[in-house]
This record gives sequence, C-alpha cells and structure tokens, in this order.
Amino acid sequence: MTAQRPRSGGHLTEGLSRWQTVIVVSGTMLALLLAALDQTIVGTAMPRIVADLNGLSYYAWVITAYLVASTVMVPVAGKLGDLFGRKPFLLTGMVGFVAASALCGLSQNMTELIIFRTIQGIFGGVLFATVFAVIGDLFPPQQRARVGGLFGAVFGLSSVLGPTAGGYITDNLGWRWVFYVNLPIGILAVLIVAATLPFVRSKASVRDIDFPGAAALVAGLIPLMVALSITRDHTWTSPEVLGLLIGSAVMLVLFFVLEQRTDNPIVPFGLFKNATFSVSMLTSFLTGFAMFGAIIFVPLIYQGVLGVTATNSGQLLTPMMLGLVGASVLIGQVMVRIRLYRFLGTAGIALMLLGLWWLSQVTTSTSALEVVRDIVVVGAGLGTTFPLYLQSVQNALPRQFLGVATSQIQFWRQMGGTIGTSVLGSVLASRLAASIQAQIAGLHLPPQAGRLVPSGVSNPQAVFDPGAIAARRVAATAAGGPRTAAIFDQVIHALRAGLAGTLHDVFLYCGAVLVLALVASLFLREVRLRGQAQTLEESRSDEFFPAA
Repeated sequence: MTAQRPRSGGHLTEGLSRWQTVIVVSGTMLALLLAALDQTIVGTAMPRIVADLNGLSYYAWVITAYLVASTVMVPVAGKLGDLFGRKPFLLTGMVGFVAASALCGLSQNMTELIIFRTIQGIFGGVLFATVFAVIGDLFPPQQRARVGGLFGAVFGLSSVLGPTAGGYITDNLGWRWVFYVNLPIGILAVLIVAATLPFVRSKASVRDIDFPGAAALVAGLIPLMVALSITRDHTWTSPEVLGLLIGSAVMLVLFFVLEQRTDNPIVPFGLFKNATFSVSMLTSFLTGFAMFGAIIFVPLIYQGVLGVTATNSGQLLTPMMLGLVGASVLIGQVMVRIRLYRFLGTAGIALMLLGLWWLSQVTTSTSALEVVRDIVVVGAGLGTTFPLYLQSVQNALPRQFLGVATSQIQFWRQMGGTIGTSVLGSVLASRLAASIQAQIAGLHLPPQAGRLVPSGVSNPQAVFDPGAIAARRVAATAAGGPRTAAIFDQVIHALRAGLAGTLHDVFLYCGAVLVLALVASLFLREVRLRGQAQTLEESRSDEFFPAA
C-alpha cells in the first residue's frame, strides 16, 4: 500500500477503513511489545544464561551491549524515518530484531551472545524510534493523544509481564526460548504492518543522509554509554571512566559543529529554540533519571529493608506499572478535552515527588503495603508524563520533524535513566558501608560478636537474602545458644536500618532531580490539539524553527 507524503494537516488513516486502522495499530503495538518486552524478559533469564555459558565475568556486558546499541540508534533512525518514510524502517527493525533474537537463542558462548545482543539492540533502537512516530503519521492531533496513551500502556504492561514471563519460560522451556518467543510475535507483527501500513513516497536520496554527523554521534555516544555502564565497578575518577568521558565529549562537540553545517542534520539544534520541544526533552531526561531510580532501588527496600523474598519483591513491583498504565491511558483521553493540559505534566511530576518522598521515609517498621502505595503513586505520576510530552512535541513541530522529535523524547529518557542508574548506584555504593557500620556501632556489641556480622555488607542483595540469613541464624544459635541468636537478630536489624538510611539519601536525590523537572514543566508552551492546521499556524515561526 503506497501513499503520497501527506500535506500539512493530513494523516495516513484518511484512506483506511476503521478495521484497517485497528489492524495497522495492532501490528504497530505488537512491534512495540516485541522490543519493550525483550528489555525486561531477558534480565530474569540472565543467571541461568551465565551458568550455562560459563560467563559470569561478562554478565553486565550482555545488558550493556543492548543498551548502548539501542540508545545510539534511536536519533539516527528517527531522522532516517523523516527522510524516507516510517514503513521501511519499522519493517527493517522488526525483521532484524527477530533475526537477532534467533541468533541470541543459538549462542554457544558469551562472546557470541554479546555480539548478537548488540545487533538486536541496533534494531531495537530502530523500533523505538519509529513506533511512536507512526502514531503521528496515522492520526490527526486530536486522536494522537488517545492512541499514544494506549502505546504507553503497552510499554508499561511489558514491564509487568516481562519478569514473570521470563521466569516461567526459563524454568519450563529453557533460557533460549526467552529469545525464541520473539519469533512468532515478530513474524505476526511483520505480516500485519507489511500488509496494512501505508508507505509514504519520498523524494529524499542517499545523498541527503548526514553520514559525517551520524559517525560523530555514534563515536560520541558509545564511549559515553560505556563509561556510565562501567561505573558499577569503576570509580568516576578512574582512568577508564575519565578517558571514555573525555573522548565522548570531544566527539559530541564535533557532532554539534557538523550539525550546523549540513542541510539535513540528524539533530536540528534549532528545534531547541521551541519551548515545547526543549521543555519536553528536559523533563523527559529528568523524569527518566527518577524513573529508573525507583524501578531499580525499590526491590532493595523489599528484599533488604523489609526482608521480602526476591519472588515476592518482583510481584510487589507490579502495582507501580499498573499505576503507570492506568494513568497513561487516562491522560491520553483527558488531555484533548481540557484547556491548559500542559499542567497535567506538572501534576504528574508532583505525584512522583510525593511517592519518592514517601519511599525516602521507609524504615524497617514500614509495611509492604505502604511501599506498594508509594510506588503506585510514583507509577501514576510517571504514566502522566508519557503521552503528554510526546503528543505536545508531535503537535508543536512541522511534520518533517516528526521522527526527529519523537526519537529525541525516547533518547533523552533513556539517557536520563542511564545517567540516573550510574549516579544513584554510586551514591548507594559510597554510603552504604558507612551507614551500616554506624548502625552496628550503635549496638555497642562485645568484640567477640564481630564474627556474627555477615561479610560483603556492601552488597545488599547478598547480605539480605532470606535463605542465607536463616541459615546463618541457625548456625549462630547452634554455636552460642539463644543469646547469640538475639545478637545476630540485632545485627541483621542494624544492617537493614543501614540500608534504609542509604536508600533515604538515594530517593532524596531522585526527588531533587524531580524538583528541577517540576519547575521546567511550568515553562511548557501549550499547543492546541484540535487540528494540525491550527497547531502549525499558532506555533510555527522563524523564531522557533529553522528554514525547512
């Protein structure tokens, strides 16, 4: 199915029946589910993969390879979609992703798996950059927000289903099927999109691709992402991290210079003069920082502070994603019906702040239900921001920037999450040992009780494993009787209190970042959603847009 590039105000569903529209949207949502589910489902299978392939030392690189490749590819794919149309890249992304999934499942060692995960990440980046831009191609502004809310819900739903599905598949079918399961979903999505999504003719040619800019961007982002990823086991001032950061800075400055001298830049920096665009990028970055902080560190509350098992900890994270899904769908429906919809983002960020403040107050006496309440609030606030800023940007810019704008939202959210994970992980690592030692010192234990303190206190996951703690308590009781068991219980309580104190700081850091996002959200420039022609007439000016 082929279509001419729609004029300003047109959309691709004008020539489709209602059922054709439903089918093409379903296929596109399957493509999003394919990429989003993979990010969560693989993590559950990683311990089994490492055990089978004997690659513990390469554990982190399986995740890092995918993250780096997908993040780097997002802005490039967004620009290419603007030049040549969305359909070729959506199909390429799906076919490549499925093929790479099959290769991952066939891996015989960790080196092969890392290589294939890198390839999978490249095509995953193409999918993420393209899927949300397809919404802008298919629907007029007044419908984009509603459909965008559903796409945000799919993204959140994958976070709920992924860990559970990954555990079930790994236990019953083997870890290779974690990758093979992508094949039937991907083939179905490819067939639907190939048959129903209109193809937009384009006059662009290979000469319009900004190859020097793409090369400089890749050369700048790869060392940056790797540097942020290795801060788990390297200090920020280590030669490895500093060298990568300096090399990244040089290449990104070169990228900026090159983008000023080309007619078709991958990132048109002039767009940042538009208040809607710049505020949306900033808030996406800052909320991504806080989002990953909540997702990564809340399990430490459950497992470390409250003593919940890992399985139940994963289940207790589900309410956060349900809050995200519900809010995303609701905001997509509401924002086209009210005036001053831009303040919905401010309200959502305020909700996240409230939830993170409550999380920072968690102690060893806090109940699991209180933490569930806190993360539901965080999820609802986060879900508010997903459709709001995406639709605001898509409606504020001319159609030729649709892919760039959409991919930039995804890019800055991922960068915020990556930097947030690194910074907050450093805070945890640097303060946890001192916090635990202070709590233990406050017990005034006799010197001989020192042997009761579990080793490796800097690793909360290992220290607060319920099974290991129960075994050590039995051993302590057998060695010294009830009095020794009582001392052991005091030590464990001190360890949990020390972790709670450190997580208090972590969530306050998240909150401080969200305060910046809250202030930034007040400067969002609202764009009317009732008609694309009205939107462009009101928002487009030489002050905010470079010449087309």
